[in-house]
Amino acid sequence: MVGAKKNYIVRYLIASILLLIMVYPFIYLILNSFADWSQVDKKLIPSEFTLRSYEWLFSGGDVGIARPWLNAFFNSVVVSLASTFLMMLVGVLVSFALSKLIFKGRDFVNNFVLFHMFFPALILLIPTFLLIERVGLYDTYLGLIIPKAVSLWAIFMYTNFFKAIPNTFIEAAKLDGASNLQILFKIILPMSKSITTVIFLFLFTERWTELLWDMIAVRSDEMLTLNVLISQMFGPYGGYPGPMYAASVLLTIPVIILFLFFAKKFQEGMQFTLK
Repeated sequence: MVGAKKNYIVRYLIASILLLIMVYPFIYLILNSFADWSQVDKKLIPSEFTLRSYEWLFSGGDVGIARPWLNAFFNSVVVSLASTFLMMLVGVLVSFALSKLIFKGRDFVNNFVLFHMFFPALILLIPTFLLIERVGLYDTYLGLIIPKAVSLWAIFMYTNFFKAIPNTFIEAAKLDGASNLQILFKIILPMSKSITTVIFLFLFTERWTELLWDMIAVRSDEMLTLNVLISQMFGPYGGYPGPMYAASVLLTIPVIILFLFFAKKFQEGMQFTLK
């Protein structure tokens, strides 16, 4: 009994230390975003706090020109949600075909997806930019959304999950006269809520934090996304650590809210991915 209690205490201490190690960087980020500029990165826990970093951001920085924060935030929300929706829709349709339908060339498509995942997206950056410019999508919502409408990772995750769903459900639905789309959206997807949550959170976070493509695909202030707007307010060497921490806090707030809202489903989905 005493030995079991000691083991419990040891495990609790180890878990607490690991949790502190993981959480402290976020605490450090928030504290330094509110810290007086003279204490930023000087102390583990600042003792003097101010709103100067946030005031610096919203006042336009050293230039002193008001920046379109609300419009940039709106653009980021629209672009991130639309891109995530399209990536998930394409992922669901392609994965259903690869996992549950029999057609000529299925193995080739599946191998192509796996093969293509090993190549960095950076190599397609210039061709994609030239393409959207020639078709008239430069500096538009579609130019920001369409090139990010396919996620090979989402296809890979959905395909593996759909393969684990017994075919007896599909066969029974076909006997009742259900079409493939009805089977997908009324049977397969309702059984995939947990993995869908995981994929949604990862894809949204990836698109929300996208910087390089958003910098290339737009030129007007009206089309700026939030992360591009923030990046424009700092020098090439990041000479304003306090405002940079504040900007990082602003960028992480939507992701944290989504994670807390979908925390239960996220845990269920991660249990499957770790099997």
